[in-house]
Amino acid sequence: MNINKLLSNRVRNIKINPFIADLEEQGEFLNSKIKDTKILIIGGAGTIGSSYIKQILNYKPSKLCVVDINENGLTELTRDLRSSSLLDYNPDYITYPVNLLSATFDKIFFSDHFGLVANFSAHKHVRSEKDKISVEALIMNNVYGAIKLLNLCTKRPPNYFFSVSTDKAANPVNVMGASKSLMEKLILSKKNKFRVSTARFANVAFSNGSLLDGFTYRLQKQQPLSCPSDIKRFFVTPEQSGQICLLSTFLNETGNIFFPKLDFHKDQIYFKDIALDFLKEKLLEPVLVNSEKEAKEFDINNNPGKYPIYFFKTDTSGEKTYEEFYTEEEDYDIKTYNSLGFINTPNVEISFEKVKKDFDVVFASPNSGKSDILKVISKYVPDFMHIETGKHLDQKM
Repeated sequence: MNINKLLSNRVRNIKINPFIADLEEQGEFLNSKIKDTKILIIGGAGTIGSSYIKQILNYKPSKLCVVDINENGLTELTRDLRSSSLLDYNPDYITYPVNLLSATFDKIFFSDHFGLVANFSAHKHVRSEKDKISVEALIMNNVYGAIKLLNLCTKRPPNYFFSVSTDKAANPVNVMGASKSLMEKLILSKKNKFRVSTARFANVAFSNGSLLDGFTYRLQKQQPLSCPSDIKRFFVTPEQSGQICLLSTFLNETGNIFFPKLDFHKDQIYFKDIALDFLKEKLLEPVLVNSEKEAKEFDINNNPGKYPIYFFKTDTSGEKTYEEFYTEEEDYDIKTYNSLGFINTPNVEISFEKVKKDFDVVFASPNSGKSDILKVISKYVPDFMHIETGKHLDQKM
């Protein structure tokens, strides 16, 4: 699948990559910060993490240590890198299939003094919120993981710390976005201790586990396509995701939240339009159906050149029909760089111990539920306006 070809007619930043200009302008600066540096990357086997690694290897760090719980993902990452020329200069390269929250990770962290620590480990799906257990797992990864990593960095500070956020952290309406907003606050509380930054992200087209990635699997298995008719999103390519994170790691001042400079009105596109373009790219005629049942009953084998697709109105918890990178209350700058804007953040004071204790109490109580966890989140993220419908995405195709 040629992602650029599929999306370039609808997405301006894919037709002409705006991030190249900043990479070229900042090339000498980036080289001075990365060359011969020891780097630790957590969550490096995913789409964004692996793209970041490919970008950063162009500047020849002396050591690259990659941690991810996905052992198969690390294996494929290594095969991919070894099959290219990116590791030909022979850096110290090693991968570990280890959980960030484990004691084993501490040994990895203190095995060397890393100049850059970058975190891509996250629950990234809105569908991750269903009940108390699923929300607890999300908080453990997105919040407890950040607390642990930042505590370790306080003991042995890197020159640069970066962690990826999400556009859903701006005016959050779902647990994933609110957890990332809380993560941002935790990170910003350390901005005067060591250099920190983060980036609010667009959807990465055809990234692992994404709806668009699911389209590819549905065709392989001859299963119908399905997507919301009323949701639009910003999109970047996997390559651009690494470029955004690389620039966000090193540019400007400590404590900035970066975002791609995409236009709210011009650069968001509907999932349904991508779905139709996807079938057109595959030389298939879409057949619009009225239900999941009708979609599954459509006989693909006896209708060559045609493919069933079901569009539905969004009715699941935590979904809003559009995304945004910043709020009007935030002090944002969209003039300094060609492709990136950033938010100047105030000083943040937050007790890691209090945050963890508040969640621990709810997690441990047999009488607590999802709503009790949401109350704790709202305590630290006051602008969290959760959308609860009683339905979740695991109930849909």
